[in-house]
Amino acid sequence: MTTLTASCALPTTVVGSYPQPAWLVDHALLAQGVPRTRLRELWRVAPEQLQAAQDDATRLAIQDMERAGIDIITDGEIRRESYSNRFANSLDGIDDQNPAVIRSQNGLETQIPRVVAKIARMNSVEVDDFRFLKSHTKRLTKVTLPGPFTMGQQAKDEYYHDEEAMVMDFAAAVNAEALALQAAGADFIQLDEPWLRHDPEAAKRYAVKAINRALQGLTVPTVVHLCFGYAAVVKGQKPTGYSFLPGLGDSIATQISIEAAQPKLDLGVLTDLAGKKIMLGVLDLGDPHIETAEQVASRIRAGLKFVKAQQLIPAPDCGMKYLPRSVAFGKLCALSAGARLVRQELGLS
Repeated sequence: MTTLTASCALPTTVVGSYPQPAWLVDHALLAQGVPRTRLRELWRVAPEQLQAAQDDATRLAIQDMERAGIDIITDGEIRRESYSNRFANSLDGIDDQNPAVIRSQNGLETQIPRVVAKIARMNSVEVDDFRFLKSHTKRLTKVTLPGPFTMGQQAKDEYYHDEEAMVMDFAAAVNAEALALQAAGADFIQLDEPWLRHDPEAAKRYAVKAINRALQGLTVPTVVHLCFGYAAVVKGQKPTGYSFLPGLGDSIATQISIEAAQPKLDLGVLTDLAGKKIMLGVLDLGDPHIETAEQVASRIRAGLKFVKAQQLIPAPDCGMKYLPRSVAFGKLCALSAGARLVRQELGLS
């Protein structure tokens, strides 16, 4: 199958993560939540064999995305325990060996890293992983990084006593990594910012400033991803709108990625993002049934009522990490087929 170029209409992509094999990670432990500190006991492979095992699992993820017909792929985030904890806990100034503990309203305890000194990136975190991806595919590639606002929300500040200052240093660290990834050949760079919805007032004050600092100097297409949380973790009905979405229109990101299928998002909100490309979630990851190509096509058509085909990028709602691999692969096949249907209807194939 011939992959699309970045300039073609309706290119398909993934948000980031893909299911990790059960021989690599403990799925029962993974199901308990999204780790903020390092969770080394998640890995089922001995430390001296872990990199080789992660290499093998990453090849499987790349091959699945290619076989499914996805145009812009990632490495599936196979080497990560969560979308954010690997990068965040690799920075200077972070102590995840002696974590803080927060308790949710329902009594669930979560360990989070403590910020004990100035945050700085001293070494690359994802560059070698990206080079592995690049060496195993001829398709367009994307790398995802946790956004600075989200990392600030997931840590306990014991140094700055100024949330904005802390987040801006997270942003500088992300920027250094993103520039290195661009230099290594990444075609797209994405920031994951699901926690914008947790504190919309703080987001209004400095989230766009932090996002712009994180993306400063990048010339490749950039993405900011919002969602309401993994379907496997966030139970019940999700909101049908984003409180902070219009604010992202002022960011320098060229694309905004939104979860739309599961929450049945009111797509009228897309008019607030004129000028941005929209990475539209058209796969419901809360539904174990695999969509048909026509179901996906219908969701794409709904987006085309508000966004031109050249500005729309069909994708899953969120990362696919918590799905069975067979379901994730089937859904990606449906994504590819649904986009192909709409391209044919529009005479774009």
